[in-house]
Amino acid sequence: MLVSALLTSVGINSGLCIIFFTLYSILSKQPSNYEVYVPRLMAEGKSKRRGRFNLERLIPSTGWLKSAYMLSEDELLSSSGLDAVVFMRVITFSLKVFLFAGVIGIFVILPVNCSGDKLDNLDLTNLFNNSLDVFTISNVNNGSKSLWIHFSAIYIVTIFVCYLLYYEYRYISLKRLSYFYSSKPQPHQFTILVHSVPVSPGNSVSDCVDSFFKEYHPSTYLSNVVVHRTNKLRNIIYDAKKLYRRLIYLRSDPAQHKYQRSCCFGLCGRKVDLVDHYGKRLNSVEENLRLHQTGVSFTGEEVRAAFVSFKSRYGAAAAFHMQQSINPTHWVTEEAPEPHDVYWPFFSSSFMRRWISKLVIVVACILLTILFLIPVVIVQGLTNLSQLEIWFPFLKSFLTTTMVSQIVTGYLPNLILLLFLKMVPPIMEFLSSIQGYISHSDIEKSACKKVLWFTIWNIFFATVFSGSALSQLNIFLEPKNIPSKLAKAVPAQASFFIAYVVTSGWTSASSELFRVIPLLCSLVTRPFTDSKDDELEVPSIAFHKDIPRILFFGLLGFTYFFLAPLILPFLLVYFCLGYIIFRNQFINVYAPKYETAGKFWPIVHNSMIFSLLLMHAIAVGIFTLKKLPKASTFIIPLPILTLLFNEYCRKRFLPNFVAYSAESLIKRDRQDEGDPAMAEFFEKLVTSYEDPAMMPIHFSSDSDTDSLHSPLINWARV
Repeated sequence: MLVSALLTSVGINSGLCIIFFTLYSILSKQPSNYEVYVPRLMAEGKSKRRGRFNLERLIPSTGWLKSAYMLSEDELLSSSGLDAVVFMRVITFSLKVFLFAGVIGIFVILPVNCSGDKLDNLDLTNLFNNSLDVFTISNVNNGSKSLWIHFSAIYIVTIFVCYLLYYEYRYISLKRLSYFYSSKPQPHQFTILVHSVPVSPGNSVSDCVDSFFKEYHPSTYLSNVVVHRTNKLRNIIYDAKKLYRRLIYLRSDPAQHKYQRSCCFGLCGRKVDLVDHYGKRLNSVEENLRLHQTGVSFTGEEVRAAFVSFKSRYGAAAAFHMQQSINPTHWVTEEAPEPHDVYWPFFSSSFMRRWISKLVIVVACILLTILFLIPVVIVQGLTNLSQLEIWFPFLKSFLTTTMVSQIVTGYLPNLILLLFLKMVPPIMEFLSSIQGYISHSDIEKSACKKVLWFTIWNIFFATVFSGSALSQLNIFLEPKNIPSKLAKAVPAQASFFIAYVVTSGWTSASSELFRVIPLLCSLVTRPFTDSKDDELEVPSIAFHKDIPRILFFGLLGFTYFFLAPLILPFLLVYFCLGYIIFRNQFINVYAPKYETAGKFWPIVHNSMIFSLLLMHAIAVGIFTLKKLPKASTFIIPLPILTLLFNEYCRKRFLPNFVAYSAESLIKRDRQDEGDPAMAEFFEKLVTSYEDPAMMPIHFSSDSDTDSLHSPLINWARV
């Protein structure tokens, strides 16, 4: 009764359906579409394709829950890397914080909130249609001494969160160092990227790089690989892959119709043998690719950038951190990513182009933020029935229906907002990709930050002020009034954000397990392809989509735990779902495509600090409005102490996430001195950063088309 009342009181009459959907998704086995639900196990040979449909797999089961729950951190580290460990620790950190805050909020603050005058006038027979204000701090009488309980809770939770942040930062920092010591030698540890190379007349980029580093780094320099412009080659290779897949598909099915007319999409003209036709086209594309590769190899297609490798990790780090030239815009160095993490299309841009692109991206993000205010205002208009009746008077009788009003004002606004938000991560990822980053991991980290702050601004601030103070959006021009404006606006949106946690949080966690979009894509494309002959691609988790969502829910928990503690049980349900579901996904679905060794954690730490500061600002305004000026005064030291704590963590731990210390690098180099395998490693290092588009390709005509794991293209170096 209480859960149903809470759901319907925020206008979600379909809340119980969401609960059922969530519970079924937890208990159900994945359907028989193995390429969608267990691609990692299939790629590793631990699972095989079965029939198109298997009724037994639709029967609810709890077997996978045990395997996901029993997964240890060391097993997760060995199978999915340190980034997966950090991701799961973000969820466990949130669980610890909001379990602690939930005990205080539900058993201490909530009874205090209910002690005000509004509860006396509450009509219990019409509980569904009453506001949640009776459960918020708005119900506490002005000047009441009970507000000191809220004051104490804010201090206690802040201290607890700072302690956990320190512990996690320290733990992950040590874990990152341990991971570095235990991992095998990696090419990116010995390599840097040098761009803006000044080229003297008559010399190639490779010659200039070679002579420069032999002169100034003679004892540590090993080799270099010059970057070329290969965008055209990538397009040709993409066409070759499509032709090869089509050719294999035709050869795999003897009953397949292999003749087609040559004109007007096969409607007229002479009949041609499709196998022979595509074979000739493939040979033509291969020959065209070889000609372009030969042309690109000339110095005219060289970019003034090169991957420079060294004989030791310390030598590479020293070259990276030192300014190489008296002109700081020449010989600019960057850390090299892992070879398979390199983002080839844009990393060769010049210093000026990168600087301009960053400005363009900033402007684009601002414009996108402004444009997104339009759906936010529409959504907040839906939450106000009186406003809707003014806009659409002919719908007045329809909107006054209980069921319709609850759906329109509660569920529909969140659903519309959720659909618009689905477009934000891909857009931010695209904007980051044209910003000049040289690796997929840097692009994803940049997109993660953009999505996070976009969500905070457009979902929290824009929703709060458009919903209750639309005419006062200029408050940020008056910083002194920010706490009081937040104190008035934030509690009024408690119902909306509880609904948002249910519609966005619970359903996103459930759909992550069901993988709805990949399943639909698979069902649509399967009739037109022979999945037995397709190269199985194991997906990687979209950190730039999931981390901002978790952090935003954390922000909601911090800001509302003392204002409207009823949001905390809904948040705990979401984090519990995320904990078990994402562990399962790391086992069965996702495989890491790159490794940042935990570099996403500083983003998490900064977001938590911002959430604490926002909570403090709201608390100052709330106590001022509630005519408790002493509490407002005593809260002021708390954000100052929080900022000092953040500065300490920044000085103490952040450098370990930027670069490894000389002590660590030298110690690791000394461990490798007596390793006989290092000679072979350095031989491979010389060619590790060759552009895949520059390598000759060979399509084997007698490939085993029945083998799932056979490579689509065999790359062979000349």
